[in-house]
Amino acid sequence: MMECTDRHCRVLHRILSSNALLYTEMVTAAAILRGDRGRLLGFSPMERPVALQIGGSEPEILAEAARIGAEWGYSEVNLNCGCPSDRVRSGAFGAVLMKAPELVAEGCSAMIAAVPGDCEITVKCRIGVDDQDPEAVLPAFLEAVRDAGVRRVAVHARKAWLKGLSPKENRDIPPLDHDLVRRMRSAFPDMSLSINGGIASLDAAVALLDEGFDGVMIGRAAYNAPWDIFAAADQRVWGSARPVIAPNEAAERMLPYIESHLSAGGRLHQVTRHMLGLFAGRPGARLWRRVLSEEGARDGAGTDVVLKALSAVAPVAA
Repeated sequence: MMECTDRHCRVLHRILSSNALLYTEMVTAAAILRGDRGRLLGFSPMERPVALQIGGSEPEILAEAARIGAEWGYSEVNLNCGCPSDRVRSGAFGAVLMKAPELVAEGCSAMIAAVPGDCEITVKCRIGVDDQDPEAVLPAFLEAVRDAGVRRVAVHARKAWLKGLSPKENRDIPPLDHDLVRRMRSAFPDMSLSINGGIASLDAAVALLDEGFDGVMIGRAAYNAPWDIFAAADQRVWGSARPVIAPNEAAERMLPYIESHLSAGGRLHQVTRHMLGLFAGRPGARLWRRVLSEEGARDGAGTDVVLKALSAVAPVAA
């Protein structure tokens, strides 16, 4: 979810759900070592629990990046072995690592040795890439990372085609194989397996959890329609008595955070671009998006723009 799940996005998602594990955008391990760590790693305590997702393939660099992530307060560092973007391919990490399980295992082992016990090292992967046979590749990959000490893996249940498909096409065109991931759940009972890919509703997520999966990872659907995915998750997944927050109330709860961001020199659009889907599918949603998109990007735009956009949507019961 590069350029999507930044700190502003995560604040909105945390307002909607107290319990969901949130992930950062994927950050390269090398950037963590050499870049602006405040910009790359900074987050608000209210976002917790939050996992740092990193990309890389060199064990020593991965270990140092994981150590730094733990120092910054992340509860989990997740190694991405599933991203199919051109930039990731050229850097020899992301989905291409499905072809190098031994290297992934070496990296995971180094990361585990580098972080304290309260920071977990996890992996996100595909079921295979290009012409690989997932029935052979996925269990071998899981065995390799398990033997390296990893106990929690999220599996995107489709191949990544690194030759001929764009990153966007890789989210839709390769067929899903949830049944293969189901078999892995039985084959690796000592591991916690989460399933990802093609899960577009909270109902679908709850059904998979009821079926026995240890977790469900949702990406685009949670970003494009956050209220639909998150608002009742605490109650339905964790049995929380916390009241469901209506989308109007969620937007209002963002206002103090937005004010703080603007006072620090930030721009309104940096936050509100992540709020466009808050009323997805509801009356007034189009005008909500238009006001935030057009007026939120103007110099000097403030919270009055959010209030104006809110006036365009009918109140929604929680």
